[in-house]
Amino acid sequence: MVVGSVSFPQVVADTRRWLERAVIGLNLCPFAKAVHVKGQVHFAVCEADNAAAVLESLDAEITALLEHEAGERDTTLLVVPRGFDEFLLFHDLVRQGERLIARRKLGGVLQLASFHPAFVFAGAEEEDMANFSNRSPWPTLHLLREESVDRAVAAFPQAEAIYEANIETLERLGLPGWQALGAGRS
Repeated sequence: MVVGSVSFPQVVADTRRWLERAVIGLNLCPFAKAVHVKGQVHFAVCEADNAAAVLESLDAEITALLEHEAGERDTTLLVVPRGFDEFLLFHDLVRQGERLIARRKLGGVLQLASFHPAFVFAGAEEEDMANFSNRSPWPTLHLLREESVDRAVAAFPQAEAIYEANIETLERLGLPGWQALGAGRS
């Protein structure tokens, strides 16, 4: 499948490169390296360009994640390269995904994080470098196991300091530094 002139394998390659260069390379998430190195991150791409079909894919990925042991598949990145370039539209999709997890009574078992090329924190300016901690090359829904998150946070002293450290890192890096990472779309 192709999105514009980019194939789905390239979408996965872009996402993997972003994970390695930005998320792990800049240590934006100190927990990401271990699961990535162990091959426990599952990359999936959803062909759909509408919320109902994306939610069906998310539901299937939830089921697949839970069918695997954490040691085999600890987390899933579901990339949605079509139909959700507008951040607020994607933000609404994330809320629907959170409701899906709640309807399946998986609160406390799974959580949903999100990344988007135009991510903006509430109250932040669009160009604020803090936003880049949640900017990815493609709209991405991230399924995490609560148990794994809890274990990682317990093992990491001062986990609450991660956000502030990320802001400092990103502000030091600046937009030219971010662009030099080559962690965007192909």
